[in-house]
Amino acid sequence: MADLVEQGTVTTKVPARLDRLPWSRWHWMIVIGLGTVWILDGLEVTIVGNIASRLSEHGSGLAITDAQVTGTAAALYVAGACSGALVFGRLTDLFGRKKLFLVTLGVYLAATALTAFSFSSWWFFVFRFLTGFGIGGEYAAINSAIDELIPSKYRGRVDLVINGSFWLGAVAGSLLSVLALDTDLFPIWLGWRLTFALGVVLGLVILLVRRHVPESPRWMFIHGKATEAEELVTDVERRVAQEKGRPLPEAGDAITVTQRSGTGFGEIAKTIFRSYPRRAVLGLSLFIGQAFLYNAITFGFGTILVQFFDVPSGHTGYYFAVIAFGNFLGPLLLGRLFDTVGRRPMITGTYILSGLLLFVTAWLFGAGYLSAGTMTACWCVVLFFASAGASSAYLTVSEIFPMETRAMAIAFFYAVGTAAGGISGPLLFADLTSSGVVSDAVIAFCVGATLMVAAGVVAVFLAVAAEGRSLEQIATPLSARTTPSAPAAEPAAG
Repeated sequence: MADLVEQGTVTTKVPARLDRLPWSRWHWMIVIGLGTVWILDGLEVTIVGNIASRLSEHGSGLAITDAQVTGTAAALYVAGACSGALVFGRLTDLFGRKKLFLVTLGVYLAATALTAFSFSSWWFFVFRFLTGFGIGGEYAAINSAIDELIPSKYRGRVDLVINGSFWLGAVAGSLLSVLALDTDLFPIWLGWRLTFALGVVLGLVILLVRRHVPESPRWMFIHGKATEAEELVTDVERRVAQEKGRPLPEAGDAITVTQRSGTGFGEIAKTIFRSYPRRAVLGLSLFIGQAFLYNAITFGFGTILVQFFDVPSGHTGYYFAVIAFGNFLGPLLLGRLFDTVGRRPMITGTYILSGLLLFVTAWLFGAGYLSAGTMTACWCVVLFFASAGASSAYLTVSEIFPMETRAMAIAFFYAVGTAAGGISGPLLFADLTSSGVVSDAVIAFCVGATLMVAAGVVAVFLAVAAEGRSLEQIATPLSARTTPSAPAAEPAAG
């Protein structure tokens, strides 16, 4: 199985060897070490949304309004995430997955800790931006590493469940906000600060686990570290074979690449938009659609319950915990189907169905048929399907572009799509959902639903059948000289 290196060229079976591995404790270590950060992201976003009413109250220690928390601060968090994705995405492709997923978590921890010490609105805004900056970098570094380490047979479901674990954090954040807002337990100025402090504690635990997650062997053999990649994979094979008590099956075909130290922005842009134009349209559509749908619902969730259903601000966390759990069940229960039924039908189905269900919810809400409980139930059903679809957007852009562009492609589509829906979304929907006018909230729902359905229609024609295929078969590496299969690139006019 030894790799052969000749004058900057390496022939290796590392990708095939990784893809043929059975599921093992080593893979669980990858999932726990990398995937748990989305729990922190969900905790962050949800806590801020649910404690918005408390932050704006007299005595909280901050001179800030509810609209500023759910609008300005939320938009700055997303702006930070988009900026972080682009900066760290570039660095991830240059310096490797492992270095960057340690750095980005460090940025998150520092910014979250300083958010807990906010004494004015500007301080809160600055460190919400920097918290997002760290989280955005996580998206690029971690999704790259996950897809390059997980066998092709399991890649779809694992990626969906990991991205969907955001909602486990949302459940925790919702319930935690209930405690934080209970003035019988904590003073009004202290409870919300403790919620951010808990995020720091959880992040430190994750950092300890993550130190044991290896660099991506796929990144290593392209960037002049073929020997290290060979040794790493050999060690993993030994551990997995010992765990399973049987020899591993033979690996598939080898791939020959010309090693390189990095890939320039010009080549990345040319590859994404000239070699894979249809996939570029697909990625943008999926990200914009899910960003608007989620911002239409989640950023104004607490305000809608308080404004239209007279739910006490301290109780909104219970309702959000319900829909957050429904969100997690979507990827958990539907994820396997993305590997068996296929990417195209599942992406299309989850996007279109969730959009249509949100239209129905908007009509019922506008007609006055819903209570706080039934509204939450409707959202739960909508987001069960939407969450699987949204998670598949990250899966899609992380597997349909060449290895050398992967992290930057994830960063670009996340940044552009999320900026369109995640920055303008909170600013637009905060006004609509806090106006107290039913028709305004209905407009917010319909905007999100329309873009979700539109993205589903795009997927009908452009989604890639990536299930069960190696990353090198889906998109041939730019540095490849020979490959396991025919190149997957699209014609320039496609």
